[in-house]
Amino acid sequence: MDVYAIPLRTRFRGITVREGLLVRGEAGWGEFCPFSDYSDAESAPWLASALEASERGWPSPVRDSVEVNATVPVVSPEQAYELVSASGCRTAKVKVADPRVSLAEDCARVEAVRAALGPQGAVRVDANMAWDVDTAVKAIGELDRAAGGLEYAEQPCPSIDELAAVRRRVGVRIAADESIRRAEDPLKVAVAGAADVAVLKVAPLGGVRRALEVAEACGLPCVVSSAVETSVGLAAGLALAGALPTLDFACGLGTMSLLTGDVCGESLSPVDGRLPVPPQAPVPDLFAAQAAAPDVQAAWEARLTRVRAHLRMS
Repeated sequence: MDVYAIPLRTRFRGITVREGLLVRGEAGWGEFCPFSDYSDAESAPWLASALEASERGWPSPVRDSVEVNATVPVVSPEQAYELVSASGCRTAKVKVADPRVSLAEDCARVEAVRAALGPQGAVRVDANMAWDVDTAVKAIGELDRAAGGLEYAEQPCPSIDELAAVRRRVGVRIAADESIRRAEDPLKVAVAGAADVAVLKVAPLGGVRRALEVAEACGLPCVVSSAVETSVGLAAGLALAGALPTLDFACGLGTMSLLTGDVCGESLSPVDGRLPVPPQAPVPDLFAAQAAAPDVQAAWEARLTRVRAHLRMS
């Protein structure tokens, strides 16, 4: 078991350092990296995903590469333009609704992203459940105008009912993310009336096979997104994207650019906006450069022990 700690280039989801634990099994490597605010119960699917990758491997893919989007954190319009221009991607997802910035600043960042992509590119926004219904309707309208047309707005509100209410009042597609992956039973979440797109993340759903079951149960077009993992965990997301029967949208798997380093020399960074679907996770041959301090390692090993016990009981 190896614990890493890699600084982020920009504050993301309230953190500045990404931490996680790598496990090795007969099938290769897996990554266990639930965020610090996740309970042991919420973390159990993340461990199931890591064990699937390391002990069982993944289903055979139906495609050998996946188109990905650039991810734009809360940065200045100038930085957003440069990030998207350098990415080689035709689609960009822009983080919005951060309490540190205004809607006007979000719109300026979206306008810069549109300028970087050109008229043929696709712009999507992600509010991470930050708005109530009325705020979401107003914000989506303004962001849609700033983008010259949004591809979709991801998780504007916390609940399924709120998503459905927003969807009835805007002309932009609504995507569900947290409503699916943080549900008590993602297989039973009825999102079809509340969203147009399902965003799937492998680790929170318990692995590639479980995520494929969720995709089928949702009955919606799917986008596979990362949880800001290293290339070891990112490979599981690519395995899911590679195995989905249909894939109509670019996936949110081009996230290595958010980290200052990687545990793998064979880093999964997009080329011309695409990533290959790997047969297994790349080997973490650069781990020593990203190793966590002893106290962080001890905390993660204790967490692994607790979550493993929870997984056995569930």
